[in-house]
Amino acid sequence: MPAAPRKILHVDMDAFYASVEQRDAPELRGRPVVVAWRGARSVVCAASYEARRFGVRSAMPAMTAERLCPQAVFVPPDFPRYKTVSRQVRAIFARHTDLIEPLSLDEAYLDVTRSFTALPSATATAEAIRQAIREETGLTASAGVAPNKFLAKIASDWNKPDGLFVIRPSMVDVFLAPLPTGKLPGVGKVMRSRLSALGVETVGQLRELEAARLEQLFGRWGRRLHELAHGIDEQPVQPRRPTLQISSEDTFAQDLPLAELGPAVRQLAHKTWASYLAERRREPGRIARTVVLKLKTANFRILTRSQTLPLPPASAQDLAAIAWALHERVELPDSTRYRLAGVGLGGFVEADLFTAQRALFDAQGAPLPDGATDSASA
Repeated sequence: MPAAPRKILHVDMDAFYASVEQRDAPELRGRPVVVAWRGARSVVCAASYEARRFGVRSAMPAMTAERLCPQAVFVPPDFPRYKTVSRQVRAIFARHTDLIEPLSLDEAYLDVTRSFTALPSATATAEAIRQAIREETGLTASAGVAPNKFLAKIASDWNKPDGLFVIRPSMVDVFLAPLPTGKLPGVGKVMRSRLSALGVETVGQLRELEAARLEQLFGRWGRRLHELAHGIDEQPVQPRRPTLQISSEDTFAQDLPLAELGPAVRQLAHKTWASYLAERRREPGRIARTVVLKLKTANFRILTRSQTLPLPPASAQDLAAIAWALHERVELPDSTRYRLAGVGLGGFVEADLFTAQRALFDAQGAPLPDGATDSASA
């Protein structure tokens, strides 16, 4: 017998950062609110729905937002406060299931196939969660209900803000067919253009291409496209996705030469180290061995330089020294100016395995298999 369809929710807070600001400052309600630092280099973290009517969107330059909506109220972001609210929301999720996969502070997947509550359906569960969020936080959330993750994410956006949309298994084919291919996860501008060249504009048209043909054209991604076009997504909700990288970055008020980036790199290293210590408290069994320096030039070229170490950094000062040393491997002219820098930690390994491996190689007098390897990309 085939397995019963899973019951997946995607819950997405509505204009989260801006909504928190409007909740906590009644004078902002009904006004176009933009969460961003003001300045030539700042970008929009969030925009209220009142601001979105003017075309303001997350990640656009703050100066563009100000031009589109001169009457907007700019509020600097307060991430500790947003994290506090996010924890409240996740506590509400946890009353219903332990299969919770956070994507960010304001959205998550939940698998409620086997819910903790006696609610009769996934739809009822989604409604209960939305009601609890409204009552306990004073905020609204939109939710999608579907038999898999990618459909649930599409559904949560269908009736925003403060909406609920359900895609039942029997609806999948009819629902997907007229959608533009850009609604499928991973199909961006480039892939849309390539599909359009094949005469494929909708998911229904994509469905007409055989899996073998798509695989021939796009490799393994072609097989994934075929599955998505048919509403197939077997990826489970992963409650604890392992951290791959921790980083901090900053855009400068004005472009700087490489030689003047030292103080910024050291400051970013300390921020990254604080986040790394918090991650170690959450997952003490994993350590990071790769240090990454990221730079963005004035003409938006991105460079990364990294080093994987035989021993992980021992302190914020250690991380800062290693990160700054990586700037010596940047081979651009001295006249190059940089608008952004970032410091990251990656290359996570299991601490017990690393300790055992190191003891083995120390006993043999040999270096670790990948001791002190370097990599660079631009």
